[in-house]
Amino acid sequence: MRSSSHILPLGVLTALLLSQVCSGIKWLALSHTPASRPVNQTQHCKLLPGMVSSQAQLCRSNLELMQTIIQAAREVKKTCQKTFADMRWNCSSIEIPVNATKYRPDLERGTREAAFVYALSAATISHTIAQACTSGDLRTCTCGPIPAEIPEPGYRWGGCADNLNYGLFMGSKFSDAPMKMKRSGSSANKLMQLHNSEVGRQALREALVMKCKCHGVSGSCSIRTCWKGLQDLREIAMDLKSKYLSATKVVYRTMGTRKQLVPKDIDVRPLRENEMIYLHSSPDFCTKNEKLGSVGTQDRQCNKTSVGSDSCDLMCCGRGYNPYTETLVERCHCKYHWCCYVTCKKCERNVERYVCK
Repeated sequence: MRSSSHILPLGVLTALLLSQVCSGIKWLALSHTPASRPVNQTQHCKLLPGMVSSQAQLCRSNLELMQTIIQAAREVKKTCQKTFADMRWNCSSIEIPVNATKYRPDLERGTREAAFVYALSAATISHTIAQACTSGDLRTCTCGPIPAEIPEPGYRWGGCADNLNYGLFMGSKFSDAPMKMKRSGSSANKLMQLHNSEVGRQALREALVMKCKCHGVSGSCSIRTCWKGLQDLREIAMDLKSKYLSATKVVYRTMGTRKQLVPKDIDVRPLRENEMIYLHSSPDFCTKNEKLGSVGTQDRQCNKTSVGSDSCDLMCCGRGYNPYTETLVERCHCKYHWCCYVTCKKCERNVERYVCK
């Protein structure tokens, strides 16, 4: 019988198990890291789940960065589930238990759902790092550079720009590390993952916009101080959702002297850098199928009056739906009192909801 001194802590064991099935999004398991757990010593890195050896090395040499990466992992899950809340596939598979060895098949098989998660993950980690530089949460970076172009009359460069260059550099260094390992799955899957990660970063580059603050007498806005800032992550996720809906199916075939991914149903052409790609078709996600990674839509809430993807017809896949009544308690009859507070009463109202059979 082995001595108890040889028993690995749960975090270490989880990290080892996850690294055996080397998917590029295993680092999202960092979202399970308790907020109370510090990452301020190199030995803490081995307690973090989901990282491959090169990511652990990055952790040891950039301890301050890890809290930001952990935050990014949480943002990926939250943003993915919000973005697809009205779809049959609602990103529920991203909720991997901390002690699981792999994600569900919809995120392991090279589907368009996996394509979206890789793109969103790459965009989110760089977005979070870039804004952490701006907020002063990272001492290793500062504000982004002042743009080279001369602003229009009445505008001037100032403020603190989001440091996108640093975010892209450190984000890609961390998130792409698993796909660049020799033993990290098939070449086709690795190429697909790397391509979609770059699609996410390209969407982030396009989300860098000019933001301004007005100055002047009595709010005249005679001069504007401007900087380059990133759009909200939810807007970037919606852009990626559009790319998901129009994603291109690809095959891995020999072209010239090497094999590469090319569109399957179109005349052979190079892949565009901003198009999302996938290798395997997805199930319809109507019914539960563990082998395909579908959890089904039974008991999912649907919208009876909608004609979109959240409609009861589409969400329930023709199975029908059951109504139920929900009682909502809301503030009502609010009254402003001088000076300066508001009092409200509480009112109840019944709302009819619908869930799929």
